[in-house]
Formats: sequence, C-alpha cells, structure tokens
Amino acid sequence: MTAQPHDFVSGDTSEPAKNLRAIRAALVVPQDREAFDSGLKAVLDEVRTSLDLGALNDFVHRWWISACDSTRDLEGRREMHARAGRIAAGETVPQGRPWRELLSERENGR
Repeated sequence: MTAQPHDFVSGDTSEPAKNLRAIRAALVVPQDREAFDSGLKAVLDEVRTSLDLGALNDFVHRWWISACDSTRDLEGRREMHARAGRIAAGETVPQGRPWRELLSERENGR
C-alpha cells in the first residue's frame, strides 16, 4: 500500500471512501495501521486460495467502520489501544461505563 497516514487530513469529520487506500490513510493510530496491514495480507492470501471476494468485502467493511471511528474520535481510538495494552500487560484497569449507556446518550444527543 502506498497510502500514508499524512494522506488523511486530521480533523476532517467526513467519512473516508470505502476503499483500501482511503481506509488505510484514515487509520492514523499505529496499532490500527499495523493490524490493517497484517489483516490485508492474510485476507488477500485467503482470496488468492479461495477465489472468493466475500472475505475481502467483509475486511473492507470492518476496517471502514474503524476508519470512520478514527475520523470521529481519534483520541478515543488512542485511548482504546492504550487501555488494551494495559490489560494485556496484566494491569487492573478501571471499568468504564456500559456501552449501551454510551450509545443511548449518543442517540439522545446528550
């Protein structure tokens, strides 16, 4: 891939196009970019073997959602990865609010 993180304008709240280049460019958190790159390699290997593009379509859709999340809440993505790293290291991490509560607030515009 030739898209680089600086290809995506930070603070742009529009959704990235639903293609591999735009999605990768929107993934400015290093952990996201690394996971995208390794996942893309794996899915392309799978497609080469199966000749079924369904896996690639699923991959693009899943990562497009993450790219959209990154454009809307970059700091939240960074915090998510930092928290996951602390959990993986065995640290006790305080629990946040339930996701249903957060979604409800977003839907109600609070």
